[in-house]
Amino acid sequence: MMGRFYLWLISIAVLFCFGVCKKDSGTGNPNLVTPPATNDMDYWLTKSDQTVLLQKQAGTISFGNPTNAFPTLEVDSTLKYQSIDGFGYTLTGGSAYLINHMGASDKSALLNELFGNSADAIGVSYLRISIGASDLNTSVFSYDDMPAGQTDTALANFNLSQDTLDLIPVLKQILAINPRIKLLGSPWSAPVWMKDNGSTVGGTLQSQYFPAYARYFVKYVRKMQLNGITIDAITIQNEPQNPGNNPSLVFSALQEADFIKNHLGPAFQAAGITTKIIGWDHNCDNPGYPITILNDAGARPFINGSAFHLYAGDISALSTVHNAYPNKDLYFTEQWTSSTGTFDGDLIWHIKNVIIGSMRNWSKTALEWNLASDPNYLMHTPGGCSQCKGAITISGAASRNVSYYIIAQIAKFVPPGSVRISSTEATNLSNVAFLRPDGRKVLMVLNEGNAVNFNILFKGSAVVASMPANAAATFIW
Repeated sequence: MMGRFYLWLISIAVLFCFGVCKKDSGTGNPNLVTPPATNDMDYWLTKSDQTVLLQKQAGTISFGNPTNAFPTLEVDSTLKYQSIDGFGYTLTGGSAYLINHMGASDKSALLNELFGNSADAIGVSYLRISIGASDLNTSVFSYDDMPAGQTDTALANFNLSQDTLDLIPVLKQILAINPRIKLLGSPWSAPVWMKDNGSTVGGTLQSQYFPAYARYFVKYVRKMQLNGITIDAITIQNEPQNPGNNPSLVFSALQEADFIKNHLGPAFQAAGITTKIIGWDHNCDNPGYPITILNDAGARPFINGSAFHLYAGDISALSTVHNAYPNKDLYFTEQWTSSTGTFDGDLIWHIKNVIIGSMRNWSKTALEWNLASDPNYLMHTPGGCSQCKGAITISGAASRNVSYYIIAQIAKFVPPGSVRISSTEATNLSNVAFLRPDGRKVLMVLNEGNAVNFNILFKGSAVVASMPANAAATFIW
């Protein structure tokens, strides 16, 4: 009996060991089974061939101590740079019209997708709007248009009537979804009666109207506030060295400095307006322009920073201005995608330059140009842009274009108040990293080469990540 009992005990022990033990391949000693690896990192991917569009990837990514010869991207959250105001688009007058004329349920669904914080939303957090008409309105107007030969220096006829039709109603719906979204206002032209050429195209602001134009900005900010819309910042002039658009206005750097120093800055101060004043708002080929404005000791205290586009020059121009005035902010405010462009080419170029490039060169924002267009690109002034592709095409329902994914790939994961942190780069792996207010880290990576494996190193531990060729990915942990 005793022998049978011992045999029974041995059998139970063997069965138990097979159920819960394993052999360690290095030592041969039995060890408890290793629990399933935990997923330490999420990973969202967009491929330039459009087979994957902003999709969360399956699989487990765990931190450890891998040994390999893969390139390594090291993220260091102790090295912090600029804070982030947001990512988004310009809500042009044409965009507002198209959105506002959608069916109520379609419009609500689109605005919640763009500006909400649900799992299906992309979290757009910053919008630029035009002060008066841009070239993507269907007609040219200012807020104080007068018959030829007449002036209105008292601004008695100032009104927002054109914007009350579509822009303001759409903005109110957006603010109901995201009350914290920041708005930047940019004029394409002053009222014609203030200009030296009597035209909506080109010309410059006559100096005798500088005081009236400063009051024009004051009235704009106050009237928008009365509509429940806070303007966080304004630029003095969209593309002040581009006289060919309709509308447009030429401003020299010395004129901007004079206008800010002697008129707009004091007018805002006297009115108790805290809206930020931003200079330049044009290409990266002329960093000397914003530096000239900032060199003016009288203008500088009123200026929050400088804004840039990238139709000419190199994105490193932002760092040139930062190095000259490191206490002044920088903003990237416009880059278009064309109706003749390609998805793959635009995705790679814009993420490399507009998103990663601007962020690594101290920008607080990265904005694509037009939010919405119609299929035939009809929403423009006479002589305005006839090839400006929106992030969304609206023709009854809405379809999503390349700039939708350019912004979504970052806006969805990096909320306002995040801070850019240090990350090293490797061949074909441009990237930028952020520390979010909730403590999570985000690394956006662009792979311009073939499919690649690489390490993401953080605080001495690493994960091995994989990316297909010509793709953008966002990693969150």
